[in-house]
Amino acid sequence: MANQPGKIGILGGGQLGRMLIQSAIDFNLEIDVLDPDESAPCRIIAHRFVQGDFRDYQTVLDFGRGCHLLTIEIENVNADALQRLTEEGVLVWPQPEIIRLIQDKRLQKQFYRDHNIPTAEFVIVENQVQAMAHQQLLPAFFKLGKAGYDGRGVQKLSREKDFSNLLPGPGLLEKQVDFEKEISVIVARSQHGEVEAYPTVELVFNPKYHLVEFLFSPARITPEQELAARELARSVIDKLQMVGILAVEMFLEKSGQLLVNEIAPRPHNSGHQTIEGNITSQYEQLLRAILGWPLGSTALKGPTAMVNLLGTPGFQGPAVYQGLEKVLAMEGAHVHLYGKSITKPFRKMGHVTITDSDENRLKEKALIIKKKLKIIS
Repeated sequence: MANQPGKIGILGGGQLGRMLIQSAIDFNLEIDVLDPDESAPCRIIAHRFVQGDFRDYQTVLDFGRGCHLLTIEIENVNADALQRLTEEGVLVWPQPEIIRLIQDKRLQKQFYRDHNIPTAEFVIVENQVQAMAHQQLLPAFFKLGKAGYDGRGVQKLSREKDFSNLLPGPGLLEKQVDFEKEISVIVARSQHGEVEAYPTVELVFNPKYHLVEFLFSPARITPEQELAARELARSVIDKLQMVGILAVEMFLEKSGQLLVNEIAPRPHNSGHQTIEGNITSQYEQLLRAILGWPLGSTALKGPTAMVNLLGTPGFQGPAVYQGLEKVLAMEGAHVHLYGKSITKPFRKMGHVTITDSDENRLKEKALIIKKKLKIIS
């Protein structure tokens, strides 16, 4: 087996870090975690849990100096501290300059334009006045350059009067895409330049809160579209020269054209189903990529669906999983709870992966789970 590395640090202690640690345990890897929340999901399974702000320069510097290698499970970290750590000899994957680019949607979009990566028509704006000068893009979405996450910082603009309530701050105005499906490809790239893309998945979003509610794998697209989506994802990570794992969210237009929407340089909600549905999970693949090990097979074991378990509107407090036993009784249902003791409306509390050889039954089971399993307080 490959040589065991030194201590690995993760910036962020949420559910993505938790599932990454669960995979790391298989390889006897020692994982330290930095997160500001004393009750973060990683707290009870990390080798060492440090409560601290991963956005603070000195905190990240001090934490990183105790590690051989650092990675992230959230983009909103101090990239300047990570850059300093690389200069001091700490391995940081993904690279700090890529984290910095992806932290700002304006830089992200400009990267697509500069590298001929197809994306929706957009303009970068500094304020409301500049945005109003581009009403020809309506209907459109305004996206804050920084701090947007899980649908926050995104505003739909349908009419001229919508500009009067524009979110404050620099951002971009993006023309609404007339798409047939929203899809995603998880792609990994190792220290040695080896690249592996996962089969495309199909996403179904909550139209109001812009959160993924369902996911179906494989996506219901043509073989030609599947090949094109995976090649586009490979192209993006190669052009970034990024080491790690990248989620490439795309629009499939009604014309058949693929457009890159956004990217995330970490494990992603659109890859949760890989734990049960693929030969190598996205979490194991990330470890392989950043440790310089051979990448694993991304092949499907069979059709899967994933249902996000979100906090039910109207409830906030200690989490109660109503209907859990009914879901556990369903054949092929695999429940993942994230260790969050407090529920809030639309907070990500867990997910359920469903495996079934019949794609119609998959959809039926996903709808049943969405209806039966509620997180209340």
